Amino acid sequence: MELKDAIREKYADAARRAGTGGAACCGSGCGCGTAGADPITSNLYPAAEITGLPPEAVQASLGCGNPTALAELRPGQTVLDLGSGGGIDVLLSAKRVGPAGKAYGLDMTDEMLALARENQRRAGAENVEFLKGEIEQIPLPDRSVDVVISNCVINLSADKDRVLAEAFRVLRPGGRLAVSDVVVLGAVPPEIRRNMELWVGCIAGALDAADYRTKLARAGFEEITIEPTRVYDIEDARGFLAGHGLDVDAVAPLVRDKFASAFVRARKPESAYGTGVSA
Repeated sequence: MELKDAIREKYADAARRAGTGGAACCGSGCGCGTAGADPITSNLYPAAEITGLPPEAVQASLGCGNPTALAELRPGQTVLDLGSGGGIDVLLSAKRVGPAGKAYGLDMTDEMLALARENQRRAGAENVEFLKGEIEQIPLPDRSVDVVISNCVINLSADKDRVLAEAFRVLRPGGRLAVSDVVVLGAVPPEIRRNMELWVGCIAGALDAADYRTKLARAGFEEITIEPTRVYDIEDARGFLAGHGLDVDAVAPLVRDKFASAFVRARKPESAYGTGVSA
């Protein structure tokens, strides 16, 4: 099975589980995806922030951070969430930008889009639109959004240069990228990089922090910062490695403190009127 198909299948299953009241899950056991249980996805949103959201939107949260908290959204802005899943970050963004603003969600999985649109209906969010497409080819015009957010999705792409180039393209001059993602802080055993289930589960495809910075700069971004917010210890490593055919006792010590959730911020220069660097 190809990587993209594997990701689509896992996230479709996560949407079906969340839509029937179960916990979403996108890895084996739960990999990158059970709110409150997984070391990557647990305890991301303050209770006060998600009050009033449909429970299914919260259940389908498969991220590694809270990008709406770092995006500093303002009323009237247009925001795009790459890999919007069940829609939690889109709905939170819609509240922040208000009726004069617009929040787009982009996802490639029909089941997730159906769940997100139902969550939008239940939330009564009129300034929201969910789009079908891939983050490597965003179906929006050049210079059409103020802020691009994403929550543990860019690491899933096999062509991150293209994703970042597309984010740069759709941003207006001076626009901002504000994403939560998993980054690598040291050398990682090759058997992890080769494991497709771990890639689907947000780990194997994670970029080294220095490589992330280089790719952002190559795409044209400036004011780049990468701020680790949670470094995964050995018990966290045991949690996300379990069930993937690896010798957990042997591998977990090798990846202790090598993966972290991080806030990644960057800005498109005010002078950038082109569409960015082709990847």
